[in-house]
Amino acid sequence: MFHEVDEALRKLVTTRALGGGDVRLVFDAPTRDWAAQRNTPTVNAYLYDIREDVARREHGPVRVREENGRVTRYRQPPRLYRLSYLITAWTKRPEDEHRLLSAVLGCLLRHDTLPADMVPPGGLLATAGMSIPIFAAVPPMDPRSISDLWSALGGELKPSLDLVVVAPFPASPEIPAGPPVTELEVTVRDGVHEVSETQRKSLA
Repeated sequence: MFHEVDEALRKLVTTRALGGGDVRLVFDAPTRDWAAQRNTPTVNAYLYDIREDVARREHGPVRVREENGRVTRYRQPPRLYRLSYLITAWTKRPEDEHRLLSAVLGCLLRHDTLPADMVPPGGLLATAGMSIPIFAAVPPMDPRSISDLWSALGGELKPSLDLVVVAPFPASPEIPAGPPVTELEVTVRDGVHEVSETQRKSLA
């Protein structure tokens, strides 16, 4: 699922923020060694944190229906995960980096969710049938400092955007439903005496 979010973000940012130009979008860890080897204008979206959004967890089986409305399978609700990306721009001039970050932020602010046409078809995200919220440049839920993250990466602090994508992940395989009930047998009791006649009612 994570690679599908990467692909959707790549398509969204490349086409609607970078204009399909020479600027690359990558998902590498922006370490000191990586920065030294970079030689082209680059936007980096580093996935640095993955954790379940426990407050939004749902319980109980979900019915899966056919087009005619008949229940054919049951499944557990998907778990929702917060994927946190550190977005940075890398060029030879700070002014150009700021310009790239501004373009990326403007693109992300135009969307409350990942656009459906950016999601890879046929994958887990598409088949989940759920909207995928995104939050750009909002205060992180975790009190950890971004400077601590840069220290862990061994790099120097740079201007960055914090992007959070809330994506569904299947919790269990689907379980086939039993055959539909088409007939009901009713036994009528009169006080303590049981009426011997049994009625059958078709439910088809």
